[in-house]
Amino acid sequence: MFDKNKVKLGIAPIAWTNDDLPDLGKENTFEQCVSEMALAGYTGSEVGNKYPRDPEMLKKALQLRGMEICNQWFSCYLITKPFEEVEKEFRAQLTFLKEMGAKIIGASEQSHSVQGQQDVPVFGHKYVMNDEEWDIFCSGMNRLGKIAKEEYGISLTFHHHMGTVVQNPDEVERMMENTDPAYVSLLYDTGHFTYCGADPLEMVRKYAGRIRHVHLKDIRPEIVEKVKREKLSFLDGVRLGAFTIPGDGCIDFDPIFKVLEDTGYEGYMLVEAEQDPAKANPLEYAIRARRFIAEKTGL
Repeated sequence: MFDKNKVKLGIAPIAWTNDDLPDLGKENTFEQCVSEMALAGYTGSEVGNKYPRDPEMLKKALQLRGMEICNQWFSCYLITKPFEEVEKEFRAQLTFLKEMGAKIIGASEQSHSVQGQQDVPVFGHKYVMNDEEWDIFCSGMNRLGKIAKEEYGISLTFHHHMGTVVQNPDEVERMMENTDPAYVSLLYDTGHFTYCGADPLEMVRKYAGRIRHVHLKDIRPEIVEKVKREKLSFLDGVRLGAFTIPGDGCIDFDPIFKVLEDTGYEGYMLVEAEQDPAKANPLEYAIRARRFIAEKTGL
């Protein structure tokens, strides 16, 4: 069982309002989202597209509900934009997160990404970096991580993601081997590892020492198989329900939680299961996920 003083539970707003598919959950307000998160028993949230960008306004809304911001997605374009341009946007987001009291920023390399392209199949069409691009990417991540840690007191965690240049186990391994553990950690996502065909248990065992943030999502394998067979996009898969909450799909979370517990994981574990809220009521699924995690971890 996890130590409640060291491990906290959060949930992502993407179940209420989808950043990449704005029509999903367009009827759900920010206030409804954070109120239902708190009602379901979570204390942390990431930043969604309807969240106020004014720190004081956002802080007040969250404090009223006993919640806090624990992370925010950051889109890097290290291999297609000048570093200085990426750094400027990165610093702006770090400033916001520091004001919010967050300790984590979750970066994803979005150069050539197909995750947001609705007409591009997610399987078989991802971009593969060459050696020069790998060098630019890894050195850039080290520079960003050093800025985050030394100037803002925030840890950079890298989010491996379907449709991006760091998706598969070999790509994650190359990134981890060529970045500095002092500045670059892993955002471990059970769903994205499973989606690409990796074993999430093997991955958590391999990288436990460098995991600083955890996304808990489950997979409906029959939907992933349909996405692969019919050459559908990542976003098509989201609409169809490829992702779901922990305990509602094919992933065995017991040994994953055991590894995280045994290796002394500290920080947030965050339910992040983007679905169509018209099909999967966000509050209902948030409560179900919360009960499942409590049963398995004692949190």
